[in-house]
Amino acid sequence: MKRFSILLLAALFACTAVCAQNEYNYQKRSLFDALPIRSNDIVFLGDSITDGCEWAELLDNRHVKNRGISADRSGWLLERIDSIIAGRPRKLFLMIGTNDLSVGIGPDEVAGNIRKLIVRFQKRSPQTKLYVQSILPVNGADFKKYRHHYGINPQIIETNRQLEALCREKGIVYIDLWSLLVDGKGNLDSRYTNDGLHLMASGYEVWKKAVEKYVKK
Repeated sequence: MKRFSILLLAALFACTAVCAQNEYNYQKRSLFDALPIRSNDIVFLGDSITDGCEWAELLDNRHVKNRGISADRSGWLLERIDSIIAGRPRKLFLMIGTNDLSVGIGPDEVAGNIRKLIVRFQKRSPQTKLYVQSILPVNGADFKKYRHHYGINPQIIETNRQLEALCREKGIVYIDLWSLLVDGKGNLDSRYTNDGLHLMASGYEVWKKAVEKYVKK
């Protein structure tokens, strides 16, 4: 009976967390739908790792718009990109896939969803310059908070391999952030994170240096 109670409480906690996250996702979607994207905008699109940065300030560019949503997945991105495409932004920087892989969605599906996103942009907003950024490594060796996200570095490596090949095929710039943020053991370098998943300011500074030449082009 005690074991059943513990399992029930764990299930209720997980359900509450998912529901809360879904609420946040829809709240952000509704906000983004109400905020127009314009043709001179530069959009950063992704999950919490994108969401967590003040991109316009970091890059000192008022045209940069953050369209990251915490816990987002590649399939969910496809449900919310129409309002972004409609604005025909000048540039789009994409990073997505960590949350997919953490729940068992494989590299093939993640890369396939990103392919769909690219095809939509190239068909409906061909003037938008697309940049696909590699998925970052995670670190479960030094941190314990996000257990479901740790242990997926092999899948991240495979997804990044497919994304790099996809970018070559589509004539898109692939930005390798993995190599800049990984430590000697293949994990997210602890100098750049305080939870093994998300970035501290030092990590965003590395990211900034990798993308700012493309932002300024």
